[in-house]
Amino acid sequence: MAVARLKFLDKNEEELIDRKSMECLETIGVKIKSENVLKMLDKAGAKVDYKTQVVKIPESMVREALKNAPKQMTLHARNTKNNLNIPVSSWPYTGTTGLGTYILDLKTGKKRDSTVKDIADCVKVADALEGVSYVQTSLTATEVPQLTHGLHELWTAFQNTSKHVQGVEIYDAADARKQIELGSLIAGGSEQLKKKAYFTVIHCSIAPLMFEHEAVEALVEFAKAGVAVTTMSMSLSGGTAPVTLAGTLLNANSENLASCVIGQTANKGARTIYCSSSTPINMNTGMIHYECANQPLIAAGLAQMAKRYGLPCMVGDWGLNDSEQPGLPHTFSETMGIALSTMTGTDMQGGIGTLDNAKGVSIEQQVIDAYVWENVRKQMTPFEISDETIALDVIKQVGHGNTFLSNMHTAKNFKREIIVRDPAKGRFEKTLSNAMAAEAREIALKILKEHVVEPLDKSIVQQGNDIIKNYEKQLLKK
Repeated sequence: MAVARLKFLDKNEEELIDRKSMECLETIGVKIKSENVLKMLDKAGAKVDYKTQVVKIPESMVREALKNAPKQMTLHARNTKNNLNIPVSSWPYTGTTGLGTYILDLKTGKKRDSTVKDIADCVKVADALEGVSYVQTSLTATEVPQLTHGLHELWTAFQNTSKHVQGVEIYDAADARKQIELGSLIAGGSEQLKKKAYFTVIHCSIAPLMFEHEAVEALVEFAKAGVAVTTMSMSLSGGTAPVTLAGTLLNANSENLASCVIGQTANKGARTIYCSSSTPINMNTGMIHYECANQPLIAAGLAQMAKRYGLPCMVGDWGLNDSEQPGLPHTFSETMGIALSTMTGTDMQGGIGTLDNAKGVSIEQQVIDAYVWENVRKQMTPFEISDETIALDVIKQVGHGNTFLSNMHTAKNFKREIIVRDPAKGRFEKTLSNAMAAEAREIALKILKEHVVEPLDKSIVQQGNDIIKNYEKQLLKK
């Protein structure tokens, strides 16, 4: 099938990044701040220096991990119609944003700390939006104990959507085990969770080339339980990676390969999603620079590397607003970069609803982003290029200088072949201001009032609440 894709690297450049990544892991290695994981990798054949905590991974070990990692998977949802099969055959599955710390109040428009109720509202609206394929937990639950806020966020998301859920906050191995317990309730048991990926988690390495103690031990727990781990590298050009685009690609690729090795060593066949949210830093401010032209090109290069290894990937970003107010503030060149990011060949991307470089969330922005994405993604509709669709026989029938309008071939195929954008949702694209925010707010309020999410069984909800409550009691005793 023909699908619009951005290709950035030629074959020789792909091979160079692959070869240098193997050299990086074998000669420089990665630092892993966990004795348990060091011992596991040592036993599997890596060269471990326990004093420096540096692991040097031979190429053979990396190739074996890539061989064992699943190349296809289904990300399951409570409602099977929302299951996601990856890799994708057309546009990427697009989800909400990650872990904002504030929200713009839907009624007052004022910025405030986010709560469990806000997470529930964001997820419920996302459940209703056609442009949202899966939900991340979106916001930080600031009113609950800090050590368990990730559990509250995950459990709130499970209860307010029948779509696939991606968790963002991982604290340590114990926290991971509790998240696995919650996921097992949704799946119908721990064995069912191993068979079906009812939720995914994002695990971040620390660029350059390091894995923190708590997070890497959590990665091992998720891998053993069958939870799909999205191995995000946040390599920042000029900050935590070489300032060259090529150097950033090398660093992010090496970290993803190291994550894959850890997961496959813990559990052969563990589900792994190659992931990056890499971009340069702003040399004037030192902050993350998502608006620069490099970001979609880095995503395109890493998507090619993921596809080279046959791994499902999440490297693109769909976020139309990095300001503090809902709307469409970008210039044409910035918007072009966002569009290119979706055409990298990525299977998944996040960002719907984000404000202020992912520090905040707006429910109005969720509506705006989802509506615009519904129209943009149509440009990645797959088209069949074959003897039949070439239609040489039809051209022969119609003849020179005549019309195809009355031909049966046109009547039979035009609805599938001619892709029409939704003009109602297209209104949101006709301004670079915030004029659409008021309409989006009304749509969001209507969804919150009228949309019904398929409920969890009350006994399941109570079991999940008890898991979190009892764990909080254990932490208090410590």
